[in-house]
Amino acid sequence: MATVTHVFSIDYVAKLLDEDSELLQAIVSNDDNLSYGSIISVYVGPDEAITSLTRDGIEELEQMLAHARRTADEWNDFLEAFVADQELIARIKAKSPR
Repeated sequence: MATVTHVFSIDYVAKLLDEDSELLQAIVSNDDNLSYGSIISVYVGPDEAITSLTRDGIEELEQMLAHARRTADEWNDFLEAFVADQELIARIKAKSPR
């Protein structure tokens, strides 16, 4: 693995992928969902951190989402498995599918 020299904030990744940032945050909140080292916490204060992803992490997340969206049933199952917040799930489901 190459040395990581830069990372992307989860909010920026959401813009790049045209995804809901809360959805991405819910997915990466469990660091087992992406390969080790793909999710980076950047501390911006004593008790404050932002979640960031490496380029590999972005690619892995993008593939995960594409795979989950193959069918409506798979997408619904994915949301139920990866997102605990039922309001967020409802908001995501209310958006037009891709």
